Amino acid sequence: MQPQVNFQPLTPTAFLERSGRVFADRTAVIDGERRYGYGEFLDRAHRLAGALRGLGVEPGDRVAVLAPNSHVLLECHYGVPMAGAVLVALNMRLAADDFVYIIDHCDARVLIHDHAFADTAEAVAGRVHQPLTLVQADGPSQSDRYASLLARAEPHVEPVTDERSMVAIDYTSGTTGRPKGVMYHHRGAYLQALAMATHTGLDSDSVYLWTLPMFHCNGWCFTWGVTAAGATHLCLRTLDPADIWRHLRESGVTHFNCAPTVLTMLAWHPDAESGPLPCRVNNAIGGAPPTPALLQRLDELGIEVTHLYGLTETYGPAVICQWRSEWNALEPGKQARIKARQGVNNVIGEPVRVVDDEGVDVPADGETLGEIALRGNNIMLGYYRDPEATRKAVPDGWYRTGDLGVMHPDGYVELKDRSKDIIISGGENIASVEVENVLASHPAVLEVAVVAAPDPKWGEIPVACVTLKEGAPETTADELIAWVRERLAHFKAPRRVLFGELPRNATGKIQKFVLRERLRGDP
Repeated sequence: MQPQVNFQPLTPTAFLERSGRVFADRTAVIDGERRYGYGEFLDRAHRLAGALRGLGVEPGDRVAVLAPNSHVLLECHYGVPMAGAVLVALNMRLAADDFVYIIDHCDARVLIHDHAFADTAEAVAGRVHQPLTLVQADGPSQSDRYASLLARAEPHVEPVTDERSMVAIDYTSGTTGRPKGVMYHHRGAYLQALAMATHTGLDSDSVYLWTLPMFHCNGWCFTWGVTAAGATHLCLRTLDPADIWRHLRESGVTHFNCAPTVLTMLAWHPDAESGPLPCRVNNAIGGAPPTPALLQRLDELGIEVTHLYGLTETYGPAVICQWRSEWNALEPGKQARIKARQGVNNVIGEPVRVVDDEGVDVPADGETLGEIALRGNNIMLGYYRDPEATRKAVPDGWYRTGDLGVMHPDGYVELKDRSKDIIISGGENIASVEVENVLASHPAVLEVAVVAAPDPKWGEIPVACVTLKEGAPETTADELIAWVRERLAHFKAPRRVLFGELPRNATGKIQKFVLRERLRGDP
């Protein structure tokens, strides 16, 4: 049969094949003292694929990886699919029981792990139901099986014949139940990577600092997008604000991504007091909507923030608050409020919808609440081995996110709350995000979460759980309640304020369900 001249199955590993030739001599990866170019990066990925085939990994098999943001986890994003296998990047903050469940659920054949997880890997291998080959990496030379396998392996590339076959399974954090395996396909990963590179302006002179976990939605597909641009991957194995500030000031960083909690740590860290960065740095932020106060502070420090929105089921950011030049003339507070919106579909997705319970679009008036629904190439194939959950998530060809928002007249969507986080007090709906934004604008507040507490009269009441800035003047609950009452309808103000650290899940997100449980036992 004549080969097709006008079709090639899409796969994100193609980006390394190109950059390995075009940018062979340019720095691709920096990981501590380790530094190598794109030519070597490509060779290492080919050898990893050969090593996995030598271990008996067949096309379609699952390979799990337990490692920090390192060259090993980055190389696995290429070497595993080049072997025809499916990458399962494990959230290293999970417990051993979660690792056992995930590896059993996906039937992983191999577990590549950083030497710091040697004990955990051995324990997991002893508990799973199938034989599990362990490959330790980055330890003392005599125990670095990963390095020795690559040194001996013959390069290999398994061609992709079906672009909608699985490239990865990403497991949700499982804070309210068992983790679900979200299936990514080659086509979606390829297109999402291009979308991320396009929207963030990556090019071959960019330096991308890995503050976002590579295991989280495959680093929002920046594991592939940075390579597509021929930019430099600057690995960061531990999330330390002082280390991040050092890199921002000294390492030529142009881009980094993270959750709002990381930006909060940076914004009020002592190293921020050294003044704004010499060159502005691009940041993409996901997770809970950033408060206008946080965005304004970061702008003063020289960090240009773009708000993104998405889920594990959407390969990370499916929606972007795309900036328009005419907004540059607005006063800073108004700009920050616009930037806190979630925005419009990224370049590869379908237009975002906000729908009612019947699946009908709500009015684009910026007020009518509905559920955000998404569709496009960057939507999962489904949940691995869970067709019932897949059907519930996609009832009519549109993925239901479980997030509530409004559609503005300009077509930009704004997230208001998770459906389960809406507080209904005396028949009135209170969006916790709205109250959180007001509290976060108080000069003494570092972080805040507003949740519902049971109440015999009102059914539910809003309660604010607050972490104050270190060294901030003494601030009372009454002062914070009054602050909200001056800015919102009185019924939206919290009835109580609790001070202290906020609980987080394995990806650093605030666990509102934990706070709700505490309040149920604390009348």
